[in-house]
Amino acid sequence: MMIISMQKEEAKQRIEKLKKEIEHHRYLYHVLDRQEISDEALDSLKHELLDLEREFPEFVSEDSPTQRIGGKPLDEFKKIRHKIRQWSLVDAFSEEEILEWDKRAKRYFLDKTGENLTELSYVCELKIDGLHLVLTYEKGLLKTAATRGDGQIGEDVTNNIKTIEAVPLKLTREIDVVIEGEVFMRRSVFEKLNQGREKIGEDLLANPRNAAAGAVRQLDPNITKKRHLDFFAYDLSWPEAIIPKTQFEELEYLKTLGLKVNNNIFLAKNIHEVVKLWKSWRAKKDTKDYWLDGLVAKIDKRYYQKTLGFTGKAPRWALALKYPGEEATTIVQDIKISIGRTGRITPVAVVNPTKIAGSIVSRASLHNMDEIERLDVRVGDTVIIYKAGDIIPQVKQVLANLRPSNSRKFALPSTCPVCDSVLVKPEGEVNSYCPNSRCGVLQRRKIYHFVSKSGFNIDGLGPKIIDQLIDSGLVSGMADIFKIKENDLVSLERFAEKSASNLVHAIDNAKKITSVRLLTSLGINHIGKEIAALVIKKINEAGDAIDSLEKFARVFFSLKKENIENVKGMGPKIAESLVSFFEDKQNQSLIKELIILGVNIIPEEDRQISDKLLGQSFVFTGILESMSREEAKKKVMLLGGIVSETINRKINFLIAGRDAGLKLKKAQQLGVKIINEEDFLKLIS
Repeated sequence: MMIISMQKEEAKQRIEKLKKEIEHHRYLYHVLDRQEISDEALDSLKHELLDLEREFPEFVSEDSPTQRIGGKPLDEFKKIRHKIRQWSLVDAFSEEEILEWDKRAKRYFLDKTGENLTELSYVCELKIDGLHLVLTYEKGLLKTAATRGDGQIGEDVTNNIKTIEAVPLKLTREIDVVIEGEVFMRRSVFEKLNQGREKIGEDLLANPRNAAAGAVRQLDPNITKKRHLDFFAYDLSWPEAIIPKTQFEELEYLKTLGLKVNNNIFLAKNIHEVVKLWKSWRAKKDTKDYWLDGLVAKIDKRYYQKTLGFTGKAPRWALALKYPGEEATTIVQDIKISIGRTGRITPVAVVNPTKIAGSIVSRASLHNMDEIERLDVRVGDTVIIYKAGDIIPQVKQVLANLRPSNSRKFALPSTCPVCDSVLVKPEGEVNSYCPNSRCGVLQRRKIYHFVSKSGFNIDGLGPKIIDQLIDSGLVSGMADIFKIKENDLVSLERFAEKSASNLVHAIDNAKKITSVRLLTSLGINHIGKEIAALVIKKINEAGDAIDSLEKFARVFFSLKKENIENVKGMGPKIAESLVSFFEDKQNQSLIKELIILGVNIIPEEDRQISDKLLGQSFVFTGILESMSREEAKKKVMLLGGIVSETINRKINFLIAGRDAGLKLKKAQQLGVKIINEEDFLKLIS
């Protein structure tokens, strides 16, 4: 908005009012989960404040919302000594361990006071899987924000944390206090971040916790700001004031200071209720928009906490109730090199077989040399590996105290272990590549990808069968898949007449494929299914609708870099990769051979089939029972509708599933029509 010239005193008063108003709406949104004005209106207030402070810089204060804007990048993080020691919690992974902890606390209390406690009440909180943060406020103003570090000294990340709206720059009371909490990245933000990285050909981030930790430790606060981190407070300390008498009252008090506290707080009358809560949340922990790795139980009464005190490492009055099987320790037997379909070199730790998340793990990804150097992982090391959801097992940490004396640092070989080509590392990338497109392992992995679900999706043709076909000499390239006959298969192990017939039939059915899946199947560097869809869409919109494999060949063989690099969502790296692939004579020969073998293009699977929802816009929130949200979005688009991720007044429908979140409240405030899953199914039927 335009700032009309004003006198100094008038400007000072306006600035103070704007600061209070903006903080009021921050408190409503992040602490009370409410919103009185639109995001656009709030942005306008912030913009006015910024303009005024630029005109009158003498009125800029530490607690101004404008000070959240990232400053210059740091050269390094400074160390900071905590005013209050930061303790770790003892972990429990079973009901027996939880019950034993309760008995141990009662025994210790009896020995110390002579008082026999029959029951203890507990406060249970969700254990957010993020990064522990220590906030120090002086007279209510945020002075420092630090990581846990070794419990006594952490890293000063104040400038980065100021970019997180959920962290107040000024408390509602002018007190000296240390606040502890968790910085985290929401699942939805993490997924969107990875989608963006995939589009530009960058490595995907492993999980929200690592993504949050990496964002906090960026030397440039502007990068942290773009990661949209969140924060929950759960503890406070101050030596000179009276602390609330119970843990439950403390959490409520944190809210009154203007801090965001997770609303899932439970008061358990005894340890058996704690166990019941822990078990119930294991089944629903993945329904939240943040990662949970368990619950935290704390004895509620502060008097009992003070009496029980601390061991050398942890409080006796608190316990982390972890869900078993997602982390385990094992020993690294070897570090080997894996070659992906694009030639990317990935170091892999070969470990002692270990059960984790219900399956036996014998390998764990080390990503790249930067990660190996960060972890300092070596053969013979005892390591912690983890696996959450469908993520490939990864090495999380090295237990250096258990390292054998004769260990040596791992060195990446200079040549490909398969074809002996000299490895290359493109400028600006952390990965090394085998440049030989004819490398044996590379060809094998390209064929795996060619027939996978994102490509030709040939049922029954998995890696083991492909290996068998390659080793027998039946297949040496992608096109050979479509030359296989029943007689070729029946002589091979694992194949009888019926299974041979089924596979040949599946191969024949796969000859009809959409242009998006065909482009994805070719294993072109940086071209995943989303980029492939974007490329095909732009080509079709330009009037060159690809309705046959011959047309596909004509379009892509003549494709120029300048035609594609300026398309939104793509860039020079993607354009160069795409054009280079189709300029290669052998790749052109592959497409021509597929034409001869009868492969052809069919219409896209997501092409609009009706105008029933034409122009209607939809937002989804919560969990749907009859289908996934992705399936529901696809159905809307098939009927001509538009799917959005954000709520505004122009949205026609919000589809609210189970455990609907903030989008539901915002839709109610804006007057957007809200329907449930049953009504949605009627709408699209």
